[in-house]
Amino acid sequence: MARPYWSGQIQISLVSFGVKLFVATEAKSEIRFHQISRKSGERVRHQKVLASALEDNPGEAANPVEKDEIVKGYEYRKGEYVLIEPKELEQLRVPSKHAIEVSQFVGVDELNPEYLEKPYFIVPEDDVQAEAFAVVRKALQKTKKAALGKIAFGGREHVFAVTATDDDTLGGMMGYTMRYQEELRDPAEYFKDIKKVAVNEDSLDLAMELIKRKAAKFDPSKFKDGYEVAVKELVDAKIKNAPIPKDEEAAPRRGQVINLMDALRKSVGEGEAVATGKKKPAASVKGEGKKGIALVKAAAGKRKSA
Repeated sequence: MARPYWSGQIQISLVSFGVKLFVATEAKSEIRFHQISRKSGERVRHQKVLASALEDNPGEAANPVEKDEIVKGYEYRKGEYVLIEPKELEQLRVPSKHAIEVSQFVGVDELNPEYLEKPYFIVPEDDVQAEAFAVVRKALQKTKKAALGKIAFGGREHVFAVTATDDDTLGGMMGYTMRYQEELRDPAEYFKDIKKVAVNEDSLDLAMELIKRKAAKFDPSKFKDGYEVAVKELVDAKIKNAPIPKDEEAAPRRGQVINLMDALRKSVGEGEAVATGKKKPAASVKGEGKKGIALVKAAAGKRKSA
């Protein structure tokens, strides 16, 4: 097993037990790019140099600064810095470096996706901690609650949510670092100019029917990174001196204007045809002749996203 990313205590009132956190994600992409000189074909490497050397002699190469010479600095006044040693940061008095003190519980459905940042696996620190861990996990599972607290790592203090997994055969818990309110941009700035329109009930019924027919249990294994696949095809083509695959030319955004009701009705009808293998006329809906909302149907030719 990999080394834990963080070890410490979860504290709920007078209840305390040791846990270990493991990062739940990993980069699976096999595509790695390096920076290459177009002239020589050689790899380019970065060097750290004194900013003043570049400012004083912009046309000359500056001497590199060795790694052990570099220290963090906080700019408290323009051009003036307080130097901070690594040990000084390690010794900061931040209680959440060692313990997640639960401040409240919230419904799991209250954790809006825009606040969730990164997932972690949570396991008991050892067998001695397993009983308290299991009791808290089961309580969170049955009440459908998440425990909220704070945790410090990676150079900052995060809001942290602890939830129980649904799979009792695994018996683990999940943790999520969360964004602070001020980190989220104000949605009103982006949504304020959306035109307010009345929703036609017949159109709504068809849209709901379309959603119902395409609804399925979420299976993450069905989703693959198409960009990575396309990059691999490009690399293989260049290695073999084969024709380079290119995206089809995007169709212009002009074309035949069709009624929203017709588009929905045809979509529902296509769904029936796929399900049964036969073509069926789309469901008849009252208000068939209503107009006013239109979609632009793309001209002939497929569009592919990058």
